[in-house]
Amino acid sequence: MAPIAGRPFLHYLLTALAQQGCVDVVLCLGHRAEQIEAYFGSGDKLGVRLSYSVESEPLGTAGALKLAEPLLVANTYLVANGDSFLRAGYAPLFETLHDTRALAVLALHRTHDAGRYGTVERAQGGRITSFVEKNADHAGGSALINAGLYAMRRSVIEEIASGPASLERDVMPTLAASGQLYGLELAGSFIDIGVPDDYRRLERDWRALFGSEVAE
Repeated sequence: MAPIAGRPFLHYLLTALAQQGCVDVVLCLGHRAEQIEAYFGSGDKLGVRLSYSVESEPLGTAGALKLAEPLLVANTYLVANGDSFLRAGYAPLFETLHDTRALAVLALHRTHDAGRYGTVERAQGGRITSFVEKNADHAGGSALINAGLYAMRRSVIEEIASGPASLERDVMPTLAASGQLYGLELAGSFIDIGVPDDYRRLERDWRALFGSEVAE
């Protein structure tokens, strides 16, 4: 609900999803869930159909996804973080998921300030081999980072144990170790509002970073 030009950040994320044909959306909520539900309702004003999964205790990104499993009826999903935005087409993630027969495909963004983020390493062909924690020594270096978007098969969610767990620390490294996680670099502007400098940059130049089709 962090405000950008008078609208919640989530407004722009949902608008972008609707414009790419992702109209059935499950929001995994925790703190102040009722505020989000009251604001967005059914989602029809943004062209989406919203369902809500509300945790009673903090479950982490993977635990929240597991809790939402009863609301998921398809075999593949786009899983997206709620505090970051990548301005790109998402269909190639699913094309790669199909072509590689991977269990999940992670959207990657190339940054020239890698020290602010954890980075991702790939083998030839796109298979992810490891995740590297953020390191100030890499500041100013070019590297691929997790853009917070995953094309994922339902079987991944089925294998997550109930309870607190993290996609980034628990699930993705396990998939990478099994050779079943691929990464696809997508070109486009990227914003992570969990990084204060990026949030301020988005406030200043939100139209350019979201794109006019989303910003309006």
